[in-house]
Amino acid sequence: MSKFRNFAAGIGGATALTLVLAVNFGDRFVTPLPDLPEREVVIAPAPVADAVMAANADTAAEGANFGLGRPALPEEVAAWDIDVRPDGLGLPEGRGDIFTGEELYIAQCASCHGDFGEAIDRWPVLAGGQGSLTDDRPTKTVGSYWPYLSTVWDYVNRAMPFGNAQSLSPDEVYAITAYILYLNDIVDDDFELSHENFAEVRLPNEENFYLDDRAEMELAAFSTEPCMENCKEAVEITARAAVIDVTPEESASEEAMAEAAPAEEMAAEEIVEATATEAAPAEEAASAGPDPELVAAGERAFRQCSACHQVGDGAVSRTGPHLNGVFGRTAGSLDGFRYSPAFTEAGEGGLVWDAESLHDFLMQPRDYISGTRMAFGGFRNDSDIDAVIAYLQSYSE
Repeated sequence: MSKFRNFAAGIGGATALTLVLAVNFGDRFVTPLPDLPEREVVIAPAPVADAVMAANADTAAEGANFGLGRPALPEEVAAWDIDVRPDGLGLPEGRGDIFTGEELYIAQCASCHGDFGEAIDRWPVLAGGQGSLTDDRPTKTVGSYWPYLSTVWDYVNRAMPFGNAQSLSPDEVYAITAYILYLNDIVDDDFELSHENFAEVRLPNEENFYLDDRAEMELAAFSTEPCMENCKEAVEITARAAVIDVTPEESASEEAMAEAAPAEEMAAEEIVEATATEAAPAEEAASAGPDPELVAAGERAFRQCSACHQVGDGAVSRTGPHLNGVFGRTAGSLDGFRYSPAFTEAGEGGLVWDAESLHDFLMQPRDYISGTRMAFGGFRNDSDIDAVIAYLQSYSE
């Protein structure tokens, strides 16, 4: 133990000597930092800031740009200045009809937005959704939500097609925009959009947009002192989250957490029951005729048609006629629907829809009825066609 004490004492003495030397030399050779005045942040009033900006502009005009950049050339400014206002200011000269727009749309847009604007996967929907803005899940499209046609033209011209933006000529943009209007039942099939009639087109939801008044309304409403206690006698749930009921009934507790799992199971069962209830009419109708499994497959394949055609309870004609009772019906004969001359002529020539004629038509619509305005290019395989025919037949008996 005595040897260890002597060793520790030696180490302790050496450490103490080192600290004394460090402090001594530090005081001699380290210059203390001078006392710095406190920095004050000054925000220049608007007139002062404006004067500084004006002075900088004058300096830049004299050529003193600190070696950074150069003034933009008029050609560069013109290339950037491509925005279009709702009144048509900024539009280039040009025109395009619906049939030209259909061909361009199928070639440039349909791979993402679908043949009829119904969208593929999670790409934006462009057509339909009329009357859905008050629903829990509104469908916001050009025909249901957008306020101005200039937004459509400007976006197509500026950013489309995806991956090859600004590759379309003005005439092509006019044609595609016209076709999008047609998909939304805003114009007829003989419509031609141009810089001359552009400002005359009004989208259905324009009147529901208004100037931003948040500075006068919301800002004033939320600028008052917040209430911190005794603000309201009771809190009432007025709406619930869509799809799954995740709105809590009471504060989180062990009891609520224990009840959450059964509630989720019940919600899942309700969704299954609702799905079964929705599918019941088609299954019941098919039980006496087509194979129920084929009808179910046809319902899925019919989604490619649903952007223009409706079928089932409450079906109405839209871009295309509703297809209830299509079996045995003469082509082009549904009351109240405006058919293309080609369809009317086919009906007058004796065309009646049955399994054979529907199969040939759904395979190649434009070859079967030359001049049809239906944009759909046809199903790619017989199995989808047979399934769709079975699905339609279930609503035709």
